[in-house]
Amino acid sequence: MTSHADGFGLIQDIDVRLTVELGRKSMRLRDVLALGESSVIELDRLTDEPLDMFVNGKLIARGEVIAQGNRFAIRVLEIVGASGATNDMPRIEVAQ
Repeated sequence: MTSHADGFGLIQDIDVRLTVELGRKSMRLRDVLALGESSVIELDRLTDEPLDMFVNGKLIARGEVIAQGNRFAIRVLEIVGASGATNDMPRIEVAQ
């Protein structure tokens, strides 16, 4: 991996959490408590919409679900920059 800023190489091995959001749904507590094994919850995202990808809670990309062997995987479709615009590289600030 190439260095993007002075000192960037020092932090490349830090673990971060990648989360992919399938969708959201607001529910009343009584409806959550009524859920059972065969319950179906309809989410707000359409089946053909790209999924949001977050690193430590920050939106960084959008992608689509694919199968990789017998596991789910995500194909990155676009990178989202700090401004929310696509195709910008995420910015990382290094304290000096």
